Amino acid sequence: MNGNEKITVVINTYNAERHLNACLEAVKDFDEVLICDMESTDRTLDIAHSHGCKVVTFPKGEHRIVEPARQFAIDRAENPWVLVVDADEIVPCALRHYLYEAIQKPTGFAAIAIPRKNYFMGRMMHSSYPDYVLRFLKREHCHWPPVIHASPEVNGRVIKIPSARQDLAFEHLANDTVADIIAKNNTYSDYEVPRRRKKNHGIMALLCRPAFRFFKSYFLKRGCLDGLPGLIHAVLDAGYQFAIVAKLIEERQEKRHSS
Repeated sequence: MNGNEKITVVINTYNAERHLNACLEAVKDFDEVLICDMESTDRTLDIAHSHGCKVVTFPKGEHRIVEPARQFAIDRAENPWVLVVDADEIVPCALRHYLYEAIQKPTGFAAIAIPRKNYFMGRMMHSSYPDYVLRFLKREHCHWPPVIHASPEVNGRVIKIPSARQDLAFEHLANDTVADIIAKNNTYSDYEVPRRRKKNHGIMALLCRPAFRFFKSYFLKRGCLDGLPGLIHAVLDAGYQFAIVAKLIEERQEKRHSS
């Protein structure tokens, strides 16, 4: 379909029943839809099978993040191009048409970064747009590191969809609550600690990193246009940075006391 070049949609899942029907309905017209499930215990697999998806399993084990399963899933796609979609994201029809048109032309790119609309307290956040995610890839030219928040490593030219093209942006349905964000910040900051152990963060980082993140989110990225939700979101962003630095300092203090 859609010319000689074909696309596989890859969706990593774990207990993703909440938005999966809507997600799969939006990608049904791609050449292949592959679900890589991390041993879900809810209705995720039933929903996937009802949509006729190809399903593979990645053992969850002790993993609390999706990145270790990304490359595993991509390697099992049948087609040369892959569109990696989260189970709480919607792919607009306009984006599907754009991607198929792009790969029929001799443009020489290996990946496309796609903007994403994020929501909080029921509204799209200016401070979180365009939130580019590198998700459309030539399979043989990419590698996805098994590290939290990692982007794929691409051997080739990467292009971006212009941020003004909001009609081509992923719709992120998560609309996380304050409690959701705090819980995620706690999990994600745990994974950030090993990555930053070589940085000798102290009291200045404890104060300055959260302050800069707040300034960036609320002013530079125009969170101030989002009213009270924008203010709350900026404070939560700052709290994430505070948690990372505080955990690094705590770890260092514990080592000193134990020695």
